[in-house]
Amino acid sequence: MDYFTIIAIALGLSFDTFAVSLSYGVVRNGVLFRQATVVAFVLALFQGGLTVAGYFLGSFISEFLKATDHWIALALLGFLGVKMIIEGLKKHKDEEARDLNKTLVLITIALGTSIDAFAVGISFALLSVAIWQAGFIIGTVTFFASMTAIRIGKSAGERLGNKVEIIGGLILIAIGIKIVIEHLMAA
Repeated sequence: MDYFTIIAIALGLSFDTFAVSLSYGVVRNGVLFRQATVVAFVLALFQGGLTVAGYFLGSFISEFLKATDHWIALALLGFLGVKMIIEGLKKHKDEEARDLNKTLVLITIALGTSIDAFAVGISFALLSVAIWQAGFIIGTVTFFASMTAIRIGKSAGERLGNKVEIIGGLILIAIGIKIVIEHLMAA
């Protein structure tokens, strides 16, 4: 598979992480460059890493994965989305409740947005793709997409006010629903 095709796949895979990063930038409009870098790195690591993991696991679990991956993504993203909406509706301005830098939350988001990358890795195994190069390209594209989205969200968040968590939560839920619809329509 040529580099152009892998980059196109990487761009497609990065849409979910772009949306999550955008909502993160909106919610945490005071995010520092270092914090944004950590978030983007973790999202990129999961996106590229799960592509590689999918490649090595190959068709071993592909039937199980096809039956449940979209529901797992919906559950993870839906849970986080509802949590963000609830926090956005609260009257207090508790910074700790808005902190998406928490390790468990970040890993859950990274996992929820990278399940498709795992499935792509399985298909890469069938196509004999140079997986380490593909994983690196997918991770790099995801990192830059995430950093860009955080910056855009940060600018928008300064103008949107205190209730931006509701928007972020709705975006996460929409991503989960989108994943389910795509899988159901493909079936």
